[in-house]
Amino acid sequence: MCVGNRDACLHAGFCASVPQPPTITHQSPKDYIIDPRENIIIHCEAKGKPHPSFSWTRNGIHFDVEKDSKVILKPNSGTLVIDISGEKAEAYEGVYQCIARNEHGSALSNNIVIRQSRSPLWSKEKIEPITVQRGMSLVLQCRPPAGLPPPIIFWMDNNFQRLPQNSRVSQALNGDLYFSNVLMDDNRNDYICYARFPHTQTIQQKQPITSAATNRRAPTFMQPPGMHSTSMVLKGDALQLECIADGLPTPDISWSKVNGDLPSGRFSFHSFQKTLKITEVTEADGGDYRCLAKNRLGSNHHIITVVVRAAPFWISAPQNLILAPKESGMLTCRADGNPKPTVTWSVNGIPIENSHKDPSRKIENGNIILSDVQTGSSAVYQCNASNEYGYLLGNAFVSILAEPPRVLTPPNHVYSVITNSRALLDCASFGSPLPKITWFKDGQSIVDGDLYIIHKNNTLEINVARPVNSGKYTCIASNSLGNKENHIYLEVKEPTRILRQLGYKVVQRNSMAVFECKVKHDPTLFPSMIWLKDNMELPDDSRFEVGSDSLTIHDVGEDDEGNYTCIRNTTLDQDSASAMLTVVEQPDPPTDLELTDQREHSVQLTWTPGDENNSPIQLFLIQYEDSLHEPGVWVNMTEVSGTSTTAHLELSPYVYYSFRVLALNEVGLSEPSAPSRQYRTNPAQPEVSPSEVEVIGTSPDSMTITWRLTGLESNGPGLQYKVSWRQEDVDQQWTSLTLANVSLYVVTGTPTFTPYEVTVQAVNDYGPGPRPEVVLGYSGEDLPTVAPENVKVSVQNGTVAEVSWDAVPLSTVQGRLNGYKVSYWKMRSLHKQDPEPEKPQELIFHGNETEGLLFGLHPYSQYTLNIRAFNGKGDGPTSSNQIFETPEGVPGPPADLKVQNLNLDSLVVKWVPPVEYNGHLTGYLLKYQPSNITLDNLKHSTRYKFYLNAKTIKGSGPTVTEEGVTIMDEAMTSKQVDIATQGWFIGLMCAIALLILVLLIVCFIKRNKGGKYPGKWFKLCYCNILPLPLVSTLYISDTEDHKPLKGSRTPSNGTVKKDDSDDSLVDYGEGGDGQFNEDGSFIGQYSGKKEKDTAEGNESSEAPSPVNAMNSFV
Repeated sequence: MCVGNRDACLHAGFCASVPQPPTITHQSPKDYIIDPRENIIIHCEAKGKPHPSFSWTRNGIHFDVEKDSKVILKPNSGTLVIDISGEKAEAYEGVYQCIARNEHGSALSNNIVIRQSRSPLWSKEKIEPITVQRGMSLVLQCRPPAGLPPPIIFWMDNNFQRLPQNSRVSQALNGDLYFSNVLMDDNRNDYICYARFPHTQTIQQKQPITSAATNRRAPTFMQPPGMHSTSMVLKGDALQLECIADGLPTPDISWSKVNGDLPSGRFSFHSFQKTLKITEVTEADGGDYRCLAKNRLGSNHHIITVVVRAAPFWISAPQNLILAPKESGMLTCRADGNPKPTVTWSVNGIPIENSHKDPSRKIENGNIILSDVQTGSSAVYQCNASNEYGYLLGNAFVSILAEPPRVLTPPNHVYSVITNSRALLDCASFGSPLPKITWFKDGQSIVDGDLYIIHKNNTLEINVARPVNSGKYTCIASNSLGNKENHIYLEVKEPTRILRQLGYKVVQRNSMAVFECKVKHDPTLFPSMIWLKDNMELPDDSRFEVGSDSLTIHDVGEDDEGNYTCIRNTTLDQDSASAMLTVVEQPDPPTDLELTDQREHSVQLTWTPGDENNSPIQLFLIQYEDSLHEPGVWVNMTEVSGTSTTAHLELSPYVYYSFRVLALNEVGLSEPSAPSRQYRTNPAQPEVSPSEVEVIGTSPDSMTITWRLTGLESNGPGLQYKVSWRQEDVDQQWTSLTLANVSLYVVTGTPTFTPYEVTVQAVNDYGPGPRPEVVLGYSGEDLPTVAPENVKVSVQNGTVAEVSWDAVPLSTVQGRLNGYKVSYWKMRSLHKQDPEPEKPQELIFHGNETEGLLFGLHPYSQYTLNIRAFNGKGDGPTSSNQIFETPEGVPGPPADLKVQNLNLDSLVVKWVPPVEYNGHLTGYLLKYQPSNITLDNLKHSTRYKFYLNAKTIKGSGPTVTEEGVTIMDEAMTSKQVDIATQGWFIGLMCAIALLILVLLIVCFIKRNKGGKYPGKWFKLCYCNILPLPLVSTLYISDTEDHKPLKGSRTPSNGTVKKDDSDDSLVDYGEGGDGQFNEDGSFIGQYSGKKEKDTAEGNESSEAPSPVNAMNSFV
């Protein structure tokens, strides 16, 4: 930065208004070879304040540009453009130097040597054929004309094809073509040396060669000749050492450095080891190098001594110097080279010894020391270091300035860093004298120490930034001419972190792989996501799907294996995670199946495993094919571990074996290997008897004998089966029959269900098999002949009955008794006539059972039942029908229950009778209670839950439930209160009361005459303003939330009681006990027995809670 280096500020362009001596910024190279067909452009650019003017010298003499119409000086530049059209370029060759001047000094460019590129013609020479003995060495000289720059040499034939080169024939650095020994194949008349210049091309044909035979010889050196030579190279250039030897056979060339090693990383061999090249030569590369030529007849060596010289190079080039008045400074100019360069100084292009005397300036040890400088003594100093190999020219200005401080860092600049990273806050400044920088944070001075580091360039460093370091920082630059401050802001942000590592993935081929890369980051930063495969970009393939936080690879293939990396980048930091993707698939099939150790009944099988495809082989499955008995059918034979490559196989006689092997890994089985060669075993008599021998009774007078024997078990040709049978426990001879090509035989004329002994023996042309085991079986069954007797039914309840019977005699079963079948069906309901009987149901009792239970009967119904025995052949005759009836049971649930809101304060309960009466209905049981759910914001609203059961003499049936709500909201109450004092409302209420009174009188008269309430549905009413009861209406109170309906409280004895002020419907009845009709309507005749005394004696004085307010109406 500019702090501590005022010249850096000037070069950075921060201080455009500050006076500045000229500085050369761009110039042409020292050695400038021009193309004679193009204009000459000699560059010279410089800067300074004020902008410098330019002039040129040519060959040390002022070059007046304006006098030559062919020369143009570019505006605001020192670059020369020379138009050479119609002119000879040689006229402008010479040494040019550019001078840039302003009022503060003069700067000089390098001496630029302008030379024209030259491509001279070949000299004429007579081409004579060269005759050389075969095996002798030969040099074809090219000798191109000297050009500028030197030409590039090729050796070609008449067809402009490069001649082949090798360790025997090669081109030297000077362009000559060297033959270590000549062969008959070298005879040709079109060896052409092709010299290519930068701007022209010239070719020259050389002599044809003929050869004759000669003897073999040890190597000698053709280039360089002799035993020793010397090569000089400049430091920094490339060194090329060449050794070309003759000899027959062609010698091999090798290189080494005497007393040292070849420089690592900087040497290489070319031209078939004949050239050693060392780049960027240093002084350590000097010394002796040995070139060794060797063939089988001997060896020879050549020593090349390398001398490293150096053109001048800078150790410390002079630097621009800005001083304030009265200050001191020093210009240094240190250069080195071989030989040591001479250093001279100039001022504004004039040798310092010839310039005006300045008492503030003196030269000591090659350095210029300035002390107590004064305004107006600015100048440009030139240091020239030169030796015989070149020169260096360095310009350095001394500018005397008096400037107040300037802060060059933009004001209010915001620096953003990541937590725990390093923060560097810049305060670039300029001033003369050099300003002093002071740092503050939030008004507090910052001192160089553990928390903060203030560098020499006055940059403030926070080594480990944390959120507490965020805030406002102030830097103040001050010198003797004033002060300047600048504010800087630091923001410390949360780091970007990938939440979870990607994880190692093992997927099957053609499946899908998903890598997740979720990240946590600072909310003000927005991370991007980059995916790499093996540190390269992802393939351009639609199968790779990049999501917001993931990478999905569809249809994974073998080429997708590799290391996948997710990089989450922000403008300040990044995080990355990597994982390997391994693609697995079934193994490749084994190969190279071989059969060894071949014996009569065994063989050794070996194979070579195929590729595991990234999943270890767990086992090998060996299969065989018997091309004699079952061609084309492969049968699993055995398994061996996945580490084995051999198996010992036990074989059967008379089989034509072919084997194959399959490999199994975690993914699955491989394809089968190619089959092994066929291996045949010799025939033998059977070793096993037929298996799975069975005797099956197929009809009452026959039985079928079946067996199984594979061709593999036949052991030889002519396989037959000897089938034998006789009755068990009967002194009878075996009946035998020999069969072939079958696996069953039917024996006819057998008694019904008679036990037999049976054997089946294998026989082939080599003899019988082992004695078979005796198998017991029965001939066929027939139907039972008698029905069960003494059938009895005992009804347990409305749904269960017990049935029993006597067992049939076993002699009448005619087979194996499997059990009894009980058939029963409902004929009709005793309550009502069913449209038709139900379909019979069948219950099976196995074995010798003679009793059991019938479940699932319908109560109050008539059933018919019969029983029959059965065996494997079928069912016997049926017993006589038994009729029985089931008693009453509890009814089914009511078919429907509804609760409707009649008006604001009453409910209507309706139901439909049960589908299944299961007896005579005696009534219904209705219960209710306030629900624990109360509608919000309804002052006079309560939800009730109703429970309803139908009843017979056996009890209550299942319960159905329903809920209802009485509604009177605050708005209605408020409205009533508001209009209660209105005259029209009072008149309307009186008219309604009179009408209700008339209706009550009419109902009362009708009731006393024996009239019945005709409604089908039972109705509950709430009406607390009526002094007299309504017909078929129960009075129910709902004056408070969460309380039972008034007039229906449940006493401890479970009977319904009434308040003293209410009348029961039963008190006014005429027909005895109040009941419900079977259709669900309430019977309108009520008992006249009030039993008030009893009710009053048992009634509780407390109002029950909502939970206990269960009410029953019977």
